Amino acid sequence: MTSWRDRFTSAMPKVAVVGHDLLMVWICWQLLHAGRYSMLPNAPDLPMWDWRTAVVLVAQGLVFWRVGLYRGLWRFASVPDLWNIFKASFLGLVAILVALSFDRFTGVPMSVLVVYPFALSALLGTPRLLYRAWKDYQIAHSADTSQRVLILGAGRAAEALVRDLRRTGAFLPVGYLDDAGQLLGAKIQGLPVLGAIADAPSIARETAAKLLVIAIPSLDAAGLQRIVAICESTGLPFRMVPKLTNVLEGRSLPGELREVAIEDLLNRKPVMPDWKLVRGWLTGKTVLVTGAGGSIGSELCRQVSRHGASRLVLLEVDELALLTIDSDLRRLFPDMEVVRVLGDCGDPAVMRYALGRAAPDAVFHAAAYKQVPLLEEQLREAVRNNILATENVARACVQAGVGTFLFISTDKAVEPANVLGATKRYAEMICQSLDARNVATRFVTVRFGNVLDSAGSVVPLFREQIRQGGPVTVTDQEVTRYFMTIPEACQLIVQAAASASHGAIYTLDMGEPVPIRVLAEQMIRLAGKQPGQDIAIVYTGLRPGEKLHETLFYADENYRPTAHPKILEADARTFPQEQVLQQVLRLREAVDRYDTEAMEAILGNFMPDFSAARDKESERSATVVPFPAREVRRL
Repeated sequence: MTSWRDRFTSAMPKVAVVGHDLLMVWICWQLLHAGRYSMLPNAPDLPMWDWRTAVVLVAQGLVFWRVGLYRGLWRFASVPDLWNIFKASFLGLVAILVALSFDRFTGVPMSVLVVYPFALSALLGTPRLLYRAWKDYQIAHSADTSQRVLILGAGRAAEALVRDLRRTGAFLPVGYLDDAGQLLGAKIQGLPVLGAIADAPSIARETAAKLLVIAIPSLDAAGLQRIVAICESTGLPFRMVPKLTNVLEGRSLPGELREVAIEDLLNRKPVMPDWKLVRGWLTGKTVLVTGAGGSIGSELCRQVSRHGASRLVLLEVDELALLTIDSDLRRLFPDMEVVRVLGDCGDPAVMRYALGRAAPDAVFHAAAYKQVPLLEEQLREAVRNNILATENVARACVQAGVGTFLFISTDKAVEPANVLGATKRYAEMICQSLDARNVATRFVTVRFGNVLDSAGSVVPLFREQIRQGGPVTVTDQEVTRYFMTIPEACQLIVQAAASASHGAIYTLDMGEPVPIRVLAEQMIRLAGKQPGQDIAIVYTGLRPGEKLHETLFYADENYRPTAHPKILEADARTFPQEQVLQQVLRLREAVDRYDTEAMEAILGNFMPDFSAARDKESERSATVVPFPAREVRRL
């Protein structure tokens, strides 16, 4: 319980402000009368206090309180506060006129009433502005403790940034750089535009700046790459203000300075799903997500919850991952019903229980093994989890009458040369075969490439290698991959589910493939290091199952655009559908026996590319690539 002393101490600043304002009202009233009567030869005596003065103080004080004059702080007094004072002064005059009209304004000159609101506004506003100017002066001249900041950009974001930096007192803005020639020499918030952004290296030295801040939220990837290169050439640390979309989605705070992330530099345009279509499809529905605690599964849960689902079923085999996504959803969406199911989606009893408990309208199957080099040695587990579990979930959905089953596949399922691609492609064929048999459940497949910052992806690996001082390991100088951000991929998955037709295969437009070598170099530079000097890049050779370049479609899968420009639909390839479903039983038997040769034979029978790749791999002699961990740090 708060003590009376604490309450008194906390109330003192506001009491002092109220006392100051009432004192200004009294001084204004007295000075206006004194000025009016000083023009008379025989001026009457002016009382320091009378009933009229009391009425003025009471009326004006009530108006101050009603207008909300004491909700703001003097430290941040600005134009809106001055307008509030001006409004309170005029409303106070109206209240005074009403109160004094009963005495027919005896002893109150009309000139006093005319000048009163203007004089009072000046007396109330001047101390506030002087106080703010004094505090700003203190902060601006605390150079010993403040970090000097040069701002790149001179728009609204830069102007707001300067105000925020001055309030903190930890930073001292020294000027702006902007490519708009007409702004050169102009002053914004009292700071000059010193030159173009390309002049950053020389101007940073002249101004003794210690930090660069990119304050142009509207920059595209190409523009940001150019500015980042300029910032890197200065040798100074740099940050950027968050984009408005990141602030609105809760991924960044207003005024927060963050590091430039690698996803900011990828040449990708923002994705804008048809949210009206998505919400119309999701609103009021129950959705089940397998692998709900994974990188893709957890973001799918957030997207589904954000856009109208009434109930969400989380199916996850990892208990910690299940607890994490459950607590996250309950914090972000407290009104939504969340059902937790801990178990393996490959277990028929688990699926019967989950589907029977919640009766979902749609199922997003995100559970899978995805690590290419590891799965090359673990064919049985890849078949069990990626093929048999998918078939189990799909058949359970058919039996339960689920409206939509969306299978999340990969670009590696196209001309598969590795276990991941082959198992995912077989799972695709199972979904298409079941869709041809069944008219109730709508089976949809969505393929996409690598997602940035997902568990086990190359970005966190590079980040950790850079943190440890290197080396950064890249398989080949020419290797390229398609990349998307996790939120972007999940938004398009939900969009595809909302608009898909039976048995459709969709591929997300991944943009241009990114050379992994370039990705590594950019991440090293973003960490303030130089590739090849501070941190070495070592090329280790392609690992088993890896390809130099990925493809998104088979050659005979004629693809066409859909209603959304970022989603492409492929014509289904012809394959023996009944045979695919029949061979699932043989795969189960081979898994029970741990017969990897039988599994390889079955997969190779449907996918010659995979069979040829395995034969080539078995013929190739093992090659050990030296990893010069000690020597590389000296490079």
